[in-house]
Amino acid sequence: MAGINLDGARVLLTGASSGIGRATALRLASRGARLAVVARRRELLESLADEAATRGLARPLVLVADLSQRGAAHAVADAAREGFGVVDILVNNAGGGVGGSQWAVGDGDAGREAFEVNYWSPLALIHELVPAMRERRQGAVVNVTSLAQVSAWPGFGAYAATKAALALSTHTLDAELHGSGVQVIEVVPGPVDTAVQGETRLLPGIERMLDRQPLGDPDVLAARIVRALERGRRRVVYPRSGRFPLVLPGIARGYTRRLAARTWSTVDAQRREELLGTVVRSGSMGDAVAREARDAWERARARA
Repeated sequence: MAGINLDGARVLLTGASSGIGRATALRLASRGARLAVVARRRELLESLADEAATRGLARPLVLVADLSQRGAAHAVADAAREGFGVVDILVNNAGGGVGGSQWAVGDGDAGREAFEVNYWSPLALIHELVPAMRERRQGAVVNVTSLAQVSAWPGFGAYAATKAALALSTHTLDAELHGSGVQVIEVVPGPVDTAVQGETRLLPGIERMLDRQPLGDPDVLAARIVRALERGRRRVVYPRSGRFPLVLPGIARGYTRRLAARTWSTVDAQRREELLGTVVRSGSMGDAVAREARDAWERARARA
């Protein structure tokens, strides 16, 4: 499929307040795109808009929304259309998560909120925006999933399931839109140097898996997302070492399970029960323990 000319393209980008989303927003703006940026923290969105304007780029439209709430995505789509008229490119980047065992998370509010952010809100935006793209026979949907879709680390299952669901939905959407003129891109980040690394490493031993490759740079990933849009590519995997587990997921899951079993066998039994029995909302608006881990990671990176 031919790529998209980003100059003047109208982009709705969720999860734009930090990390991969912020870097991608600035990259897209530098290519001439007009942006509507979405997140829960207004002050960070306004800071992003100010930075774009300072660079001489078009100031993004700021849309504050909590995509963990059902119906919020539909309101975001309405606001973007009101600001732009039409949306040419949808980037579903917003993410949230939950930590805890399968029996602790269950079908409780924290798990449902994670699915709302990571799966149902992207589908709601696709529902709102893709039909008009099909009518115009042009446009793009970029879904940011995760290498977690092939993981099975203790306490990580609910989050991984949300990303696996979005990945399968993305592949299906790509097949459904074949020949329509609408491009579909799956972005599959592995470990990337953002605040989420702090909270992920709350799980005992997971750094043994994460540290087997250098952390990716969010600016590099943003550049690859932009290049994929311009060149008509269907998938971005970064760091590239993540391609192996995607090609051979059964082997990857078996390896992760064995590594996790060895790691968790060294954890004190009482501590293991505490970790598996505790449910933690993650993300920038998550529980205090997750927010502190994110902040500590960012402080350490700032000092490095």
